[in-house]
Amino acid sequence: MILLHLFWAFFIPNILGYGGGPPIIPLLQAEVVDHYGWMTLEQFGDVLALGNALPSPIATKLAGYIGYQVAGIPGAIVALIATIAPTAIAMVILYKFLHLFKNSPQVSAMTQIVRPIVAVLLGTLAFQFFASAYEATGIWQTAALSAVSLITLEKLKIHPGIVVAGGLLYGGVFLQ
Repeated sequence: MILLHLFWAFFIPNILGYGGGPPIIPLLQAEVVDHYGWMTLEQFGDVLALGNALPSPIATKLAGYIGYQVAGIPGAIVALIATIAPTAIAMVILYKFLHLFKNSPQVSAMTQIVRPIVAVLLGTLAFQFFASAYEATGIWQTAALSAVSLITLEKLKIHPGIVVAGGLLYGGVFLQ
């Protein structure tokens, strides 16, 4: 039964997640953390941070890791299939329509309308992570990590993967 739950937990967000990676993250968080309770918000945030530091699409990395944590190798396989299947099915069925309407102003307008919605979903997720960090470590460490991250990303132009790795290292050493 757990494999079926894993399949639906990753299949539904990937059907609904327009545009790939970033829009799917809040939907996956709702399934994995809120609906099934396989992880806490903090654990999901750690997996997301680590996944973002690695190459390849974020949805497949999350599916593989979470599936493995929940049900071992069969769970990872089922979660990966559930993540890839909606796109594969859509591409096979909708290929001709995609080619016919790729320059349509309606499709372009739809994409422009969806972008602010994705931004709000990601902003909500970021706020939840910030609130969770505040509760776990307090305002001073959260503010210091936020400031150091902002400076290293924007002023020093250090790669985000290195900043994430530094934050993980700090958390592993100083927040245990």
